[in-house]
Amino acid sequence: MTVATTEELSDAIRGVGLRLTAPRLAVLRAVGEKSHVDAGTVFERVLADLPDTSVQAVYGVLSALTDAGLLRRIEPAGSPARYERRVDDNHHHIVCTRCGAINDVDCVVGHAPCLHPGNASGYTVQTAEVTFWGLCPACQDEVARAENTAEPVS
Repeated sequence: MTVATTEELSDAIRGVGLRLTAPRLAVLRAVGEKSHVDAGTVFERVLADLPDTSVQAVYGVLSALTDAGLLRRIEPAGSPARYERRVDDNHHHIVCTRCGAINDVDCVVGHAPCLHPGNASGYTVQTAEVTFWGLCPACQDEVARAENTAEPVS
């Protein structure tokens, strides 16, 4: 993942018609540092730079940046909403059922919206969200080690 410069982030914020503010810049930077972050993690990262910020302010900025198309919000079942800066395609996600790790999965057929429903009920399909579920490599290793030593796996 390439970390964007302050100038690039500032240009992106202005480019979608939003006023450049310190909280918007800090939130966009925080989401760009590690993809698929939840609002609490974003708040902790922003708090280091802006100690007077609030959780509510971070939620407001996340919402504004998502509405403006600078962030994508995903909501895997059973976990809090996550945010990412990869918004330029209709990619999907794979989630570890054990530890909750999330990774990107490129579009299944290479173009948006990837999947077409058999009956769209008159809708015009713009995007398709697919979440794959399974065990990440680290959890596979832990499960295999536990099975080999007969230790219980949590």
